[in-house]
Amino acid sequence: MNHEIRVREVRAIGPEGEQLGILPTPDALRKAKESGYDLVEVAPTSQPPVCRIMDYGKYKYELQKKEHQSRKHQKSTQVKEIKLRPRTDKHDLEIKVRQMKGFLAEGNKTKVTVTFRGREMANQEMGRAVMNSVITEMADTGTIEYAPRMEGRSLIMIVAPKH
Repeated sequence: MNHEIRVREVRAIGPEGEQLGILPTPDALRKAKESGYDLVEVAPTSQPPVCRIMDYGKYKYELQKKEHQSRKHQKSTQVKEIKLRPRTDKHDLEIKVRQMKGFLAEGNKTKVTVTFRGREMANQEMGRAVMNSVITEMADTGTIEYAPRMEGRSLIMIVAPKH
């Protein structure tokens, strides 16, 4: 059994935003077709439902343009990664820190990873010393978002830009 309930009357709004009053649905559709527009239901829950006479294709296009403009001005942050080793030399570390400062200046977060291999796992304090020197270098440009922690064979830390 098909119990379809048809709306008998709708509150119609004209193409220029003017109130056309409460009209039977077929009359509102006819008015829309005569003016070359579509009848679009804008408030289905109100009593009676509100319909607007408008160019639906143009309306969707305008919405799409607005959404595109709002997305254009959003800044997406990325997480860049710097990989280090426990025996990373001082000069190499300075270069990596300079790279990190560049990432933070662009507004990106930076993940610092110190990877241990083989017997280096026995000397984790060397990796922690490397991480501590990175922390002291980054004190003026970044804040530690995720403190250095061991995850498997890696010591991981995340640095976010200072605001």
